[in-house]
Order: sequence, then structure tokens, then C-alpha cells
Amino acid sequence: MTTTRYALFATLISDGLKVTDGVLAVEGDRIRFAGNRDDFTALPDASDYPVREVAPGSIIIPGLIDLHCHGALGADFSATDHKSVTEAIEYLHRSGTTTLLASLVTAEPSSMIEAAELLAELAEAGKIAGIHAEGPFLSEARCGAQDPRFLQEPDPGFVSELVAASRGQLRTMTYAPELDGTEEIIEQLVSHGVVPSLGHTDASAQVASDSLRFAREQLRSAGVDGFTERPTVTHLFNGMPSLHHREPGPVAACLEEAVNRNAFVELIADGVHLSPDTVRLVYRLVGGSNILLVSDSMAATGLADGQYALGPQEVTVSNGQARLSSDNSLAGGTCTLLQIVQRAVQAGVSLVEAVNSATSIPASLIGLADEVGSLHYGFAADALVLDAELQLVQTIRNGEYL
Repeated sequence: MTTTRYALFATLISDGLKVTDGVLAVEGDRIRFAGNRDDFTALPDASDYPVREVAPGSIIIPGLIDLHCHGALGADFSATDHKSVTEAIEYLHRSGTTTLLASLVTAEPSSMIEAAELLAELAEAGKIAGIHAEGPFLSEARCGAQDPRFLQEPDPGFVSELVAASRGQLRTMTYAPELDGTEEIIEQLVSHGVVPSLGHTDASAQVASDSLRFAREQLRSAGVDGFTERPTVTHLFNGMPSLHHREPGPVAACLEEAVNRNAFVELIADGVHLSPDTVRLVYRLVGGSNILLVSDSMAATGLADGQYALGPQEVTVSNGQARLSSDNSLAGGTCTLLQIVQRAVQAGVSLVEAVNSATSIPASLIGLADEVGSLHYGFAADALVLDAELQLVQTIRNGEYL
């Protein structure tokens, strides 16, 4: 069987760098060249890569990586409908998110286990990169759209069940540090290669800071090749008390730990969860290399306003905003990750930084820094062709046009 080869000539943005006269060459499902046009045309086999035309002014970036994503196209990743979940994942792939973690919300324990089993199957099939569990060890005071009926104190037994059901595919788990027993849970998660993610918390600044440092120590001592040495913060600002000058709370602690490179912070830069001013300020404070752009997308993503589900909760989407029907709390987002990147740029973040926060940085966190998230020789041929206005022209995943 003949292996497909082709080359694309455009501006390349990857790993914090911009090559204005660039070439991306693909062979099969791998990148065979990414760099300057003159360097490419000097190669003896350059003519073996037929040029596929792209419009003048086009930009090529790595395929995006979303580490916090609950669904799309009417499907909720906490449900167990194989067909609808698969269709949602494929929609997200086409929309530019070529790698993703499927996020579970807090629900009845057996439901979370059942959903994890389905998602593990999809991860093993290469559809997703793993699973993110948002709960159930979260603060009731800051539960947001997490159903308070199913919140619980840290339970090592449940973690063992969830890890087993995930068959090695659980990658991250959100926890509230003020709950009794969280250090034991952090140790347990890290021992299974799961990154702890602080969030949905009412903790003091000191408790949050101590927990992030403890998690970092556990990650560093794990010594697993390619495994991150930094915990994450689940959607900074959201699911937390507001920053106050006398009671700074977890927001201040998370910002400080990110500045000190002890943690990554997630931002939902959709203009709903955070104002553009806040997004721009965080980038200036902590730097793009410490930020993960995420979508927190839920079932309404890709569809019109209406009624949807987020785990066991009913959600009403109006004007693109998803809120619980019961109390109007924000209940996830309705943007794709590419739209998040676009809005971050509109907020004043440089395109190079925004792309990094949605590609190479999340790749490093889930141990895929040598596989995806960058335009490099030997990496998976996952890339997006954008026009000059950053609109999606073409998604490439494993070398194939979607």
C-alpha cells in the first residue's frame, strides 16, 4: 500500500516559535519535516512530497489538546451511549481538538464507574487520550454544576474502583484540598500515574498552597519518565471564592504557585467564565508556559440553545451560556478549544502563547510531549490550517484530512 506524502507551505506556529516562511511535510501519519522553506527545498527528497495548496496568509498550528471537556453535539461524556459519545469525539476532532481527555462530572458512584469503562474503551481505540474525573471529592460550598447529592469525602476505595474501571486511562482528577484525607488520595493518584488537579474548593490560601506543593513533591518523587512534575488547577477562578485583599483564598495561592512553576492553571477563556481582562492579566502574571487553555465544553457545544444534560443535572443554554436549570450556576462551556484560543487572542494574548497553552503544554502534562502538541519530525501528523483571521480551514489528524 502506498504511503501518502504531501507538503503544506504556510506560516508555522509551534512550541512558542513562529516560522513565517514555513513548510509542514507529512508522510503517512507522521510529520517528516517542519521548518523553514529553504531548508526543506534543499532536502534531496523534497520533490517526493507533492505540494497541497493553501491560501496565502494561512497559518499552521499543532492539533489542539483539551484536558477538560465534558461533551459536544448533544452527547455527555458522563453518559454511556457509545454511539453519541463517539460522534461527539469525532465532531471535536473535526473542530480542531485532535487530542482530548473526556471529563466525568460528579454523579452516583456506579454511574461514574460505568462511564469510565466506556471511555477507557474509546481511549484504547485511540479516540481520546484518557479520562479526567471532576470529583466527587469536591467542596459542597463551591460545587458549581457538580450535583451536591453525590459529593463525598475522599475515599481510597472509590479511587481504586475508578482506576480499575479506567484500565490505566485515568489521567487527571479534581479534588478539594480542604477535605479530610486528600493527601492520601494525592499519593494514591500519583502512584497510578494520575495528575491531581485542585479545584471546586473553598480552601484558604495556605491550605491550597500547601496542597499544591505536596502534590508537586509526590509527582517529582514518582520519577516516571515523561510524567509531569506539576499538578494542575481546575478552571482557575471558577468554583472558588473570589480573590479578596484580606482573605485571598485559593486564587491567590494558585497564582503564586503557577508563578513559581509549582502548578499549571486552567483558564476557560470563553468570555463567559472569565472576562478578557482577567485572561490577559493571568498571562501577564504567570506567563503562557504555566497556563492550560481548556474548553470545559458540554453537550450543547456545536448545537443551538436549548435543554441539555451535564451528568445528572439539567442545563439550559441561552445565548450560548450553559447554566443549571435549577439555580442558574454556570454549567460548562459551549465553545470548542479553537474558539477558546481565538477569544484568548482577542483578549490580548499573543497567538504564539495561546497556541502553546493549547498544544505543547497540555501534551507535557499528560505524558505525550514526544508524540503530539508540536510540529516536529516524527510526531503525529496532527495540525490545523487556519486562515489569517484564525478561522479553521482544515483539520489534519494522523495525517488524514478530516
